[in-house]
Amino acid sequence: MKSARLLSLLLLLQARQRMTTVELADRLEVSRRTILRDVEALSAAGVPVYAERGRHGGIVLLPGARLNVSHLDPAEREAVLVAGLDAAQRAQLDLAAVHETATRKIAARRSGDADPGAALADLIVVDNAAWLAPEGQGVSVAELALALRTRPRLRLRYRSSGASRAIARVVDPYGLATKAGRWYLVADQAGEPGLFALDRLEACEVLAEPARTRVGCDLRSVWADLRRRTEDPGSVVITARLRQTRLDLARRILGSRILGVDPVVAGWCTVRIGYPEMESVRQLLQFGDHIEVVAPPAARDRVHALATDLAARHRR
Repeated sequence: MKSARLLSLLLLLQARQRMTTVELADRLEVSRRTILRDVEALSAAGVPVYAERGRHGGIVLLPGARLNVSHLDPAEREAVLVAGLDAAQRAQLDLAAVHETATRKIAARRSGDADPGAALADLIVVDNAAWLAPEGQGVSVAELALALRTRPRLRLRYRSSGASRAIARVVDPYGLATKAGRWYLVADQAGEPGLFALDRLEACEVLAEPARTRVGCDLRSVWADLRRRTEDPGSVVITARLRQTRLDLARRILGSRILGVDPVVAGWCTVRIGYPEMESVRQLLQFGDHIEVVAPPAARDRVHALATDLAARHRR
């Protein structure tokens, strides 16, 4: 809409005072001729904006001109309130455009400060995607978020991790969560909380009946509980010798599962790792010859069996 474009043009100029027609055309995704026509329309309406010709010319908003357009509308407030999402995630929720407008309004208001300095947003970039993460395939995040506004029950076709096919299940949703570049539906199934990765969600049907969530629970409380369960180091403690050069990698991969690290001796350190079950020791195979599991004996035996099987399948 032309009115929305004119507002965006004014907000950009209020933030920067002067911009070239090329810069404005790129930001507003229109032609330079359209920018010049918009400037003429604004000037005719009494807005103190004009085109300055010459090598260093551009579109100029007179210094001191303040536009009372800094209030955010409901959609823009929502875009700001979901702080922490990166550009890709905002696009998945169809919030990219309103977030851009809200950002312009905030920048326009900030430009009136006596000494604004560098904006913190210009010094920090947020990218929530995991390293080397492929593009996820699944249901539309934006469509699912829109459906959740009415708090309905959902019928899913969902494939659990490691399963060969999806099965149908009815869930009572609390909302969506994003972590490490993946989206999850947070929902109860038969009264028990669970996480459903959207990239394994093959279909989602909105049912006519309302969700039957647990009394006293909301999205944040259920997410906090699920996160504690997932990140709980567990009762099985593995003791291993790890090469010092792989300690930083271990901290990045194992995180809070590392319960303690002893001082380095001759290039090796002893680490204690917590797991919910003995079979989780499989994870340590990725450290190859940089690790030696010392205790308990059952863990050492399991690593030996796994390594023997791996070696046998790679024998020429």
